Amino acid sequence: MGPRFDLFANELGAKIGKRFAGVSLAIEQSSLSKSTVELVNLRVSQINGCGFCVDFHTKELAVAGESAVRVNLVAAWRESTVFTDAERAVLAFAEEGTRLADAHTGVSDDTWARVREHYDDDQVAALVYLVAMINAANRLGVIVGNPGGSYEPGMFANLSS
Repeated sequence: MGPRFDLFANELGAKIGKRFAGVSLAIEQSSLSKSTVELVNLRVSQINGCGFCVDFHTKELAVAGESAVRVNLVAAWRESTVFTDAERAVLAFAEEGTRLADAHTGVSDDTWARVREHYDDDQVAALVYLVAMINAANRLGVIVGNPGGSYEPGMFANLSS
């Protein structure tokens, strides 16, 4: 089982991919913690059913020092005691920003207010772009059929250069 199409082997695909990676690099350089970024990435990837991205962000959380318990409970964060109030706010934000077709209002005022309690303006800007970018990455992975299981932490480190 392999991907239908290798975007990075295509000249135009690689060119666009570098720009895509540049946005992700700017998000990584924000003051959001690595764990927060990866928790959002994992939850959105779970919702969208992107096997490659679930693999990617599960492994990145492990490298960031997250416990297996927290990683395994991301899908059931509402029924778990291992996440902080700030993490719960950002996971709700990620879900509502992802499930646009299911929640026609998008991010609720309540969720927005909870996010604003915990994150400053720069972090909120990074979170908005983060949710948009991981949704786009999930769609790319699902469309071309990238399977989960082959990601090695750090394998895309040089992509944005």
